[in-house]
Amino acid sequence: MSAKQNWWKTNNPPESLPVAEPDPPAETPSAAAANPMAAAKTGAPAEAPLTPQQIEELQQKAAKADEHWDRLLRTTADLENFKKRAARERQEAIKFANASLLEKLIPALDNFDMALAAANNAEGHSMESLKTGIAMVYTQLKAALTESGLEEIDATNQPFDPNVHEAVSHQESAEVPEGHVLQQLRKGYKLRERLIRPATVIVARKPAG
Repeated sequence: MSAKQNWWKTNNPPESLPVAEPDPPAETPSAAAANPMAAAKTGAPAEAPLTPQQIEELQQKAAKADEHWDRLLRTTADLENFKKRAARERQEAIKFANASLLEKLIPALDNFDMALAAANNAEGHSMESLKTGIAMVYTQLKAALTESGLEEIDATNQPFDPNVHEAVSHQESAEVPEGHVLQQLRKGYKLRERLIRPATVIVARKPAG
């Protein structure tokens, strides 16, 4: 190499080649959706903010929900109070169910006391006084029970009815038709439509032969 070429290479060094910069990594659609700024850069649509009208509607719905919840709580409390009051009144009714009947029977007891006192103090007609007093008590007692709904079952000479009669025996009879009550040993009673006690009876049957 000549001296002229060495001088040129020394004073004019070769220029370095430009280095290519790497492209930035592309963002995924999910990352762009999660980052509004990235969505703006990439051109993805961002969710629009709520309008004042929408906010007001949400507030109204929340207020109505609170109102309905308060009303439900009040209704539930009223229902529980009603159940407790009804149970208490039912217990009171059961406890004092016979109060009105007992009020009607107390005068009969008073008459019974007076009749016994008259029978004990009378010197001559003690038996008659006792019978009169007992008759008064019986009449008053029967009236009180009848007023309370008690009904007698009189089975005398009636066809035998197993629904209200209780047969204890059968006897032959030519006067009373077969299957009819020949004799009533004990009265039966009903409380309005409900049977309390059947009448105890003897039922007639045809004489043999």
